[in-house]
Amino acid sequence: MTGPMRGKILLVAFEGWTDAGDAASEALRLVIREAELEPIDSIPTEQFHDYTFVRPIVRRNDEGKRTLAWPETLFLAPTKPSKQASIAEDAGFDMVDSVDGSLYALLGIEPNRNWTLFTQTVIDLVQRYDIDSIVFLGSMLADVPHTRSTPVHVTSDDAALRELLDVARSEYEGPAGIMTMISMEAAEVDIPSVSIWASVPHYVHSAPVPKATVALLDRLGEIIDYAPPLGDLPEEVREWESGVSEFASQDEEMRAYIDMLEERRDTVDSPKASGEALAKEFERFLQQRRDSDAQADQAEGDASSDDDTPPEDAPPV
Repeated sequence: MTGPMRGKILLVAFEGWTDAGDAASEALRLVIREAELEPIDSIPTEQFHDYTFVRPIVRRNDEGKRTLAWPETLFLAPTKPSKQASIAEDAGFDMVDSVDGSLYALLGIEPNRNWTLFTQTVIDLVQRYDIDSIVFLGSMLADVPHTRSTPVHVTSDDAALRELLDVARSEYEGPAGIMTMISMEAAEVDIPSVSIWASVPHYVHSAPVPKATVALLDRLGEIIDYAPPLGDLPEEVREWESGVSEFASQDEEMRAYIDMLEERRDTVDSPKASGEALAKEFERFLQQRRDSDAQADQAEGDASSDDDTPPEDAPPV
């Protein structure tokens, strides 16, 4: 890789189908917190969400009055002096090329409807704040063992970014998600993007998966040259892995299944792995996405969305 990316970079993650194990949204929340990004704009949800699927939350405020917290999509930006820049300046270093202070974020829930309008609203924000490039974060369920390193796939449709980051173009074809639409429309206005996807073991997806969050942050750090402090995450990963292993040890069939996944993963990760083996593994990754898309289509049925937009529940590329 000859990167990293420079300029104003927008990090994007959506809760929902593209956020298995909460890995993508939690990764972005950590960056938002550590980079001290604050909301400067938002996208109203009334036109884009079906509140029977994504319900508001009722709470009591400090005065004891009941209030509703509505779903929201926030656009966040650096509003404080860069921590790294301040430290570097005190030490006499030049931080002109640092990405710290140039990170923006878009975080929300994947919309249920009016995708075309939602996408244009996002592009309007991107242009209003002079964003140079976009990084999409996603996580998907896959046949991977929890005991091995988390597979992370990075793709881009932009030739210059592929050369800069030494990544491939996605060959995925099938139902798309909202991030695909945003990526395609951004390309139309000359704003390149890259997608980072982590694979989450499908047998543990119901709980938060900190290991996938760390994997996304590691790869993101390589791409944008920004590594936020992980805090308690490494310990959470150890506890999560230990807990899943203990649970699996009580089920003979599951243990045998995980053994099979481990063997397959070790074959691919071996230094002697052939190009054919790696190609088969990537094709398995694509097939898992297609299978997930088909299952989601069947589950969602006739959920409302624009006639001119793809199903809202399938992972993008």
